[in-house]
Amino acid sequence: MRFKQLELSGWGRTTAAAVSAYRPERISAAADLVRAAGAENVVAYGGGRSYGDSAVRTGGAALLTERLDRILAFDETEQVVVCEPGITVADMQAFLVPRGYSLPAVPGTGFATVGGIVANDVHGKNHDRHGSIGDHVCWFDLLMADGTVKQVAPDNDGDLFAATIGGVGLTGIIVTVCIKVLPMPSNAVQVTEMRVRDLDHFFELFAEHRDRATYSVGWIDALARGAKLGRGVLELADPSPAGIPDKAPRRLRVPFDMPGILLNRLTMSAFNEVYYRRVPDGGEVSKKSLTAFFHPLDALHDWNRLYGRAGFHQFQCVVPEEGGASGIRSLLEEISASGSASFLAVLKTMGGEGRGHLSFPVRGYTLALDFPARAGVTDLLQRLEDITLDYGGRIYLAKDSMMSEAGFARMYPALREFRAVLEHVDPKGLFMSDQALRLGIRGPGR
Repeated sequence: MRFKQLELSGWGRTTAAAVSAYRPERISAAADLVRAAGAENVVAYGGGRSYGDSAVRTGGAALLTERLDRILAFDETEQVVVCEPGITVADMQAFLVPRGYSLPAVPGTGFATVGGIVANDVHGKNHDRHGSIGDHVCWFDLLMADGTVKQVAPDNDGDLFAATIGGVGLTGIIVTVCIKVLPMPSNAVQVTEMRVRDLDHFFELFAEHRDRATYSVGWIDALARGAKLGRGVLELADPSPAGIPDKAPRRLRVPFDMPGILLNRLTMSAFNEVYYRRVPDGGEVSKKSLTAFFHPLDALHDWNRLYGRAGFHQFQCVVPEEGGASGIRSLLEEISASGSASFLAVLKTMGGEGRGHLSFPVRGYTLALDFPARAGVTDLLQRLEDITLDYGGRIYLAKDSMMSEAGFARMYPALREFRAVLEHVDPKGLFMSDQALRLGIRGPGR
């Protein structure tokens, strides 16, 4: 079987893994790879948009899913779509939206793959209203460790279903998935933006709007201190009955790794001030395309190169609603005091638990932001992990690059059940990632 030696990394580019990469064009070829893996560990690698090491295995085999990208069926009566794992979110939306539908949970980048968003049980800006993607998965075909393909649904193997949704690829490789889609009247949303003066104001506005707006997201100046702590911009949106003209997006590219010195407190504070001031005092209402609203950073290709050759870490946690305001405040105070955060933090509400053993969501508030990989960031991320644990929260595996093994075990109470499924379906540990080893999710492979 043909392979190529590649060096792959997550989107944060803080670690790189040398792998034997395979790019099958058919599910049968993917099954051949699994059967022939021998002593190698295997992990699926989709769009490369997980930030850390969840989709790479140093010295192992990477099954690249990019050519397994076909839409296999679309039933408008049942409102379901069946597809292979390598199709991107952007391409799926390009198919669905003109037909009056949308994926029910859309991540912040259209370059993520459908297989990847199921394996990470991603959420969007509408989690309060529609939950995460796992809440809408009807069934999937899973390539097992013995090379066979098994169809899995909640009513025919509920434990394996729950372990695979959000299971970061450790139960097997999703080769086909059926998803219930949502009606979408047009290609646009009506967006209201408003300035938020501080963190207390943010929580007041969330309490007022989270049950009214379909989509909501807050952009926070993570460097603001004192009375301005938590200031930012709140975006509320609902599907627009009327669309806007389709036009090719204008995209720029970061051509090389930027010098790390460019990202300092002065430049980042200036950017945050401009972003905050761009919204008038009285707010602003506009119509945006779904692409611009869901994927604002996709307009700048390779934007991860802004952080320089050393890369960056993204931190995303969720804090349960009880004590959530206090927990988010503690996190922002620690972040602001460090002066290490880049640009804007993202604050969203979450509506409830996911269906997977390792699903990230709980009802509460989720905070996400980037930190350039430089001196002191490791200690800062440990302090943020400790605060998250103090408030009963958890860190998102799709964004994780530094979580501790002990912290992970405390954050995910269904870990015992997850391990039991792995022991049953993959006792030799064929499916493995560097993250799984780092977090002690299971022991080393053969």
